[in-house]
Amino acid sequence: MGGSAYAMVQQVAEGFMLVTERSFKRLGRAELDKLGFELEKVMRETRGDLPPADDLQAIQKRNRKIQRLNTCRMMLRTYRQRRRV
Repeated sequence: MGGSAYAMVQQVAEGFMLVTERSFKRLGRAELDKLGFELEKVMRETRGDLPPADDLQAIQKRNRKIQRLNTCRMMLRTYRQRRRV
């Protein structure tokens, strides 16, 4: 993977790394499992972190992070179904 699954997920969440199906090709079954686990964990952490209702920029930042994580999770699920991994 070239680093930890947690670091990869953090990069995706912050928008530093764009994920495509090619991103998953170099990963083995165990690494894909770790990545899926870390995606779920960071998604729960992000959803649990509620900014104040009057801080619109923080709300938008949180929503963008959730959207990036959810997109990555859906792409990972689709990749695994197609490759039967």
